[in-house]
Amino acid sequence: MLPQVGDGASNGDARELTKKDVTSDQEVRWCPGCGDYAILANVQSVLPKLGVPRENFVFVSGIGCAARFPYYVETYGFHSIHGRAPAIATGISTARPELSVFVVTGDGDALSIGGNHLLHAMRRNVDLTVLMFNNQIYGLTKGQYSPTSEVGKVTKSTPVGSLDHPYNPVSLALGAEATFVARSVDNERQHLADLIERAAQHRGTSFIEIYQNCNIFNDGAFDGVRGNKPNQIRLEHGTPIRFGAEGEHGVAMGANGELEVVDVAEVGEEALLVHDAHRDDPGLAFMLSRLAHTPHGPTPIGLFRQTERPVYGDEVAAQLDDAVARKGPGDLQALLRGRDTWTV
Repeated sequence: MLPQVGDGASNGDARELTKKDVTSDQEVRWCPGCGDYAILANVQSVLPKLGVPRENFVFVSGIGCAARFPYYVETYGFHSIHGRAPAIATGISTARPELSVFVVTGDGDALSIGGNHLLHAMRRNVDLTVLMFNNQIYGLTKGQYSPTSEVGKVTKSTPVGSLDHPYNPVSLALGAEATFVARSVDNERQHLADLIERAAQHRGTSFIEIYQNCNIFNDGAFDGVRGNKPNQIRLEHGTPIRFGAEGEHGVAMGANGELEVVDVAEVGEEALLVHDAHRDDPGLAFMLSRLAHTPHGPTPIGLFRQTERPVYGDEVAAQLDDAVARKGPGDLQALLRGRDTWTV
């Protein structure tokens, strides 16, 4: 699906965009009360702030509830193949580096059939912004367990409980050394908007896991961290990690080298871990991501890591320029009929 950007301001007109400019005329077809509505509204509010012409936005999705996204933003986009959105987006970003390319995906689409594609996009540091809606269930196909469902989850496909150990998406992204890794919640409007804006401005692969409530098949999965609950740990670069209604709890490095939750009154603020999102080694960020494997205990949200390393598209372009400089323009026909072909 490649929607045509409408006539008018977006086609060469330098005026600032509004939310209306990036909102399509398509009827939004998600279940009433779905967390996807809040995420869509947030993205539509952020896009005009990025200073990018409307025709330079591209949204690529796979299959699933989240994959309807390209229909609802008045930009270019592809509703592509199950799990393959990162591969298609890699081609777009590499061939057209001036574009701002978003991948919208769900936990099933991204982490099951699409797991390999997502991993390779992150390790290559392709210039993409990946928004992964995690509702811990397959919603579009009516409630089967997903790669992020908890052990013991009773669903239509696991009637006596899932035996699969779930992925931790933030841990996975950090392990693949994505250069921007964050987590937010669908109804945390300002928090999510800030992360989306920063992710879109980052050069390289930006990955945001968004806890997204599926009120039909997995309602309340994230109630422990929705609505600024006391066990929501907000990560802020350069500040001691505290949380709780009065900031009474914190995160510190234990004697065994592991992070632990502590009472600030007992250990003192000087004992708390100061969050460093720009640390090149992802080790501490990874440890933070493991504080709560499921969002029922103290759970960090916010920016885990943001670093810089060469962007895949830039490296490809430089390699091509170097080859042309050394050998001159290539001959495609000669390449296609090279020494590894023969006539029968």
